[in-house]
Amino acid sequence: MISLDRLGIFIAIVDAGSLTAAAAVLGQSKAVVSFNLKQLEAELGVSLLTRSTRSLALTDVGRRFYEDCQRVLSEAHGAIETARQGQQGLRGTLRLTTTVEYGSRTVIPALIAFAAAHPQLQIQHSSSSSHEDLISGRYDLAIRMGSLNDSSYRAALIEPYAIWPVASPAYLASLPARDIASLPDLQRARWLAHSRLASPLRWEVQTPDGAAAFAAQDDAAIHSDSASALLGFALGGCGVALLPQWLVEADVRAGRLRRLLPEVVFPQQGVYAVYPNTQHIAEKVRAFIDFLRAFVGTPA
Repeated sequence: MISLDRLGIFIAIVDAGSLTAAAAVLGQSKAVVSFNLKQLEAELGVSLLTRSTRSLALTDVGRRFYEDCQRVLSEAHGAIETARQGQQGLRGTLRLTTTVEYGSRTVIPALIAFAAAHPQLQIQHSSSSSHEDLISGRYDLAIRMGSLNDSSYRAALIEPYAIWPVASPAYLASLPARDIASLPDLQRARWLAHSRLASPLRWEVQTPDGAAAFAAQDDAAIHSDSASALLGFALGGCGVALLPQWLVEADVRAGRLRRLLPEVVFPQQGVYAVYPNTQHIAEKVRAFIDFLRAFVGTPA
């Protein structure tokens, strides 16, 4: 029977890019790492890696086996953790990634309370505007915004939210009509767009007269991969941005921004907890998802 440790060594070799680097990561000698790789290939009866004096490369079989190993180890470690936690409470490490904005507003306060409730669990939190790959990044889960299209992961809705088109009084004052009073006006506006969205300026919206297709007349004047950056550009009078209600409502109340055409409703978005699509869900992941949903007040 092939050991899980041997699979872990193989994954470490691929991730590190060499036997020497993998040995350093694992705290083992290069000879031990090389022996385990050779034994694994012998037990499988296939070559997983091609070797040269300078590099290692996965064979076609090795590439598929690497992906399978990641899934198998994730499920095995999750099962082991769940068995242990049944008697000892949550232990180990919870690794998660969030956007900067929602992370600082909601997830970090929730993690403070969650960590206090589970003092033997270590937390590793990462903030990023990009969508990190959960498997290669070794993340247990990600908190993601908007609409999900990647079916290779599982997802649990944390809470829904509205998106509002907003602009500063200074930008509106610069317009010939000094206002945006209709959907065509909004389509002709100077737009600020989120670069991570496939079509940030095309939406199906609801108006008092029914459903309508919204499309900006011109390409965005400014693109950014950060909602907080788009908020800054909007506050600076650079144009119209479509942003989460929870991010802009304080500025709208204070008069620093104005919500445009409140009678036009853009599609509702969601905050999702996303995690690898494995048969076994680690108890720490399930526990934090339940905790976060309760923290924001979403019914189970």
